[in-house]
Amino acid sequence: VVGGTRAAQGEFPFMVRLINEENEGFCGGALYAQDIVLTAAHCVSGSGNNTSITATGGVVDLQSSSAVKVRSTKVLQAPGFTKETYGKDWALIKLAQPINQPTLKIATTTAYNQGTFTVAGWGANREGGSQQRYLLKANVPFVSDAACRSSSSFILVANEMICAGYPDTGGVDTCQGDSGGPMFRKDNADEWIQVGIVSWGYGCARPGYPGVYTEVSTFASAIASAARTL
Repeated sequence: VVGGTRAAQGEFPFMVRLINEENEGFCGGALYAQDIVLTAAHCVSGSGNNTSITATGGVVDLQSSSAVKVRSTKVLQAPGFTKETYGKDWALIKLAQPINQPTLKIATTTAYNQGTFTVAGWGANREGGSQQRYLLKANVPFVSDAACRSSSSFILVANEMICAGYPDTGGVDTCQGDSGGPMFRKDNADEWIQVGIVSWGYGCARPGYPGVYTEVSTFASAIASAARTL
C-alpha cells in the first residue's frame, strides 16, 4: 500500500497474506469463511487440488510468533478468467484448517459501491518497492467508471471492475503484493463489508491512474456457490 499507515493489531482480523510457491508470488486475501480465503484469480494458477499456497493470518506483523500459518488444499479460480482482460478476477482458496479469526462478509448488491473505501496489505509501499513486514492501510475514494476510463484510458469491463483512488493527484494506492486483498467499507450496521478485490492498475499511485478492483457484488452469488463446493 502506497501512502498508507500501519494497521493496529486486530484492526482488520480477516486479512490474510498469501505466498504461492508455484510462482513465488505474494498476494493478499480475506477470510470469506475461517477455512476459505477470497483472493484474486490472477494470484492462483488454475483450479484443483493445491498445497503450494501458505496463508498467514491473525497478525499485522508477519514475523510475529503468534502468526497462524496454514497450507492450502484446494483452489477454485473464477470460471472464464483470463489474464488478457482481467475480468472475473476472483478465486477461493480452501485451507487445511481454519484460521480462528472473524470473517469479512461480501457485498451482494451495488449499494456500497460508493463513498470512501479502506484497503490493506503487505505489498510494496512504493512502485518497485519491497514487500512489507507490517500490514499497511489506506483510504481511497470511489472513482466512477466514466472518470476512471477518461483519467486512465483503462479498458474497464462494466460491472466486473470498480475503480478507486486519487486520479488527480495520485499518492495513495494499492501496489505489487497487495493483489487479492479486500477493498471494504462500513455498511449500514457499521460492520465491514467487502466491495472490491485488488486486481490491477498502471504502476502504483500514479496521477491519472486509479486502482482497479474486482466488483465483488457482481460475483457474490457465484462466489457463494463456489464456496459450497469446497
